Amino acid sequence: MTQFADISGALADIGPRLKRLRTQRGLSLSALSGMTGISKSTLSRLEVGQRRPSLELLLPVVRAYRIPLDELIGGPEVVDPRNRPTPRRVDGSVVLPLTRRTGARHTFKTIIPPSRNTPELCTHDGYEWLYVLSGRLRLVVADQEVVLEEGEAAEFDTRLPHWFGSTGELPVEVLNILGPQGERIHLRVRSHAGQ
Repeated sequence: MTQFADISGALADIGPRLKRLRTQRGLSLSALSGMTGISKSTLSRLEVGQRRPSLELLLPVVRAYRIPLDELIGGPEVVDPRNRPTPRRVDGSVVLPLTRRTGARHTFKTIIPPSRNTPELCTHDGYEWLYVLSGRLRLVVADQEVVLEEGEAAEFDTRLPHWFGSTGELPVEVLNILGPQGERIHLRVRSHAGQ
């Protein structure tokens, strides 16, 4: 029974992944249809879960995106221990990916320089969690602003205008987790009052 549930869950996740891949690449349904030979309506139904994914439909899509099939279906991650994540620079910050495959959640460690301290709000689909490892993080979400200290965390819907950066004093080290739209953090252990 659990194996069937796992398969059903993996199949249900394919539609949102397909849509995310297409939008990340800036492709329209028409463009993807031209690349794959699959009709726009079939691609649309795949993305919203109204059409069950099959190899016949998925193989042309993964060829168009140039990704392995297991990356799309969320199969078990096979990691070569010799491969290490490569840090990259994004808007002056150093970003180190901590997850290696596409999927529902992406985790990063970000080091933000003191010079990144002027808010430039943005929006996108998803939900984000931040945990401050060191320094002081300035976070703006919609019309609220807060400074998070080392050991503090925040979560927010990324469809709201948001920005985070340094307070301008020192670099800030942050763990970022980006999840799918509507996902909230699930706490399994709660501290007792007064402790």
